[in-house]
Amino acid sequence: MIEHSNVNRITYKDKTIVLVGTAHVSKESIKLVQQVIESEKPDTVCVELCESRYQSIVKKEQWENTNIVTVIREKKAFLLLSNLILASFQKRMADRLDIKPGGEMIAAVECAEAINATIHLADRDIRITLKRAWHCLSLWKKLQLLFELLLSAGSMDEISEQDIEQLKEKDMLNTVINEIGHAMPELRKILIDERDQYLAEKIRTANGKHIVAVLGAGHVPGMLEQIEKPIDINALEIEPPPKKISYFFKWGLPIAIIALIILGFFKAGKTAGQDMIWWWFVANGSLAGLGACLALAHPLTIISAIVAAPLTSLNPMIAAGWVSGLVEAFIRKPKVKDFQTLSDDISSLKGFWRNAVTRTLMVVVFTNIGSSLGTFIALPMMLKIFGQ
Repeated sequence: MIEHSNVNRITYKDKTIVLVGTAHVSKESIKLVQQVIESEKPDTVCVELCESRYQSIVKKEQWENTNIVTVIREKKAFLLLSNLILASFQKRMADRLDIKPGGEMIAAVECAEAINATIHLADRDIRITLKRAWHCLSLWKKLQLLFELLLSAGSMDEISEQDIEQLKEKDMLNTVINEIGHAMPELRKILIDERDQYLAEKIRTANGKHIVAVLGAGHVPGMLEQIEKPIDINALEIEPPPKKISYFFKWGLPIAIIALIILGFFKAGKTAGQDMIWWWFVANGSLAGLGACLALAHPLTIISAIVAAPLTSLNPMIAAGWVSGLVEAFIRKPKVKDFQTLSDDISSLKGFWRNAVTRTLMVVVFTNIGSSLGTFIALPMMLKIFGQ
């Protein structure tokens, strides 16, 4: 039996559950996980991983060979970019400490296999977590979060191994969590509180009488609070519906623009109607093309953005960025195996644009931003024509 400040032994009904709190980029955490599993020899080892994250560990080559064209077609560009941002922070810290990112989870899986214990995935699907987190934030909060991430990236090199080990201290973790709660209580609820509940339910209902659960130390206090409480896990797995205002922008805005152009022809004359169409195409196309230019897209990709934006802005089912992103992907032919150099490339502005994967994702994002700006610039110019 291992006695350690980051190891908690609890009893739930007829089960013995050993919680191992870890830092996700820590040599000491890897050693602790190995020692606990080898000592306890549990029936089941629960890990703070969902299926997609688990597959990225056990089938690394398959993930690296995924074609990014498929990612864009399946509308997963945002998920890929979100995972990339999160992974880049963890990878850069892990490189500084000369360990693999998520090394303690890899160690838990390997140790479980060595003693023929069942591996139980206890975390919520990261796609659901990210969707719920993004949905709960206002536009201002989303911009604030992105700004905070950029600031954090700039101070990454100042983090030492001692700092990371200190993050496993319960008092310090509670301080950090409370700061998140004060700044963004909505985000804390999704990323911490809900996952505490989810992990508690998945771990306590795992098969076996003797369970070792490996999870981030920040979840341990919440787990201990939730372990005896009733939890509706189905409610925690519901993907949030689109906000009502999104329906307006998706369907109402295109209908309103088309109606405005038709009204221009009937009320203000043929010339006015043509001028409206002209403003619509110029504003949407030029700004979408500018967005693609900022992402250093291929010239043919820029042309595709200019041509597609005025049309896709009127089609709720297609976005200009998807078109330009696919064109860029077909021309540059990036593979997700380019992630091998992403952790280095993303550490600098030049590298971020140089990498084929991130550049393609930026083409999608910047084209969509340009097209959206074009819509709001075109509208007042089109309305102004009525007053002429």
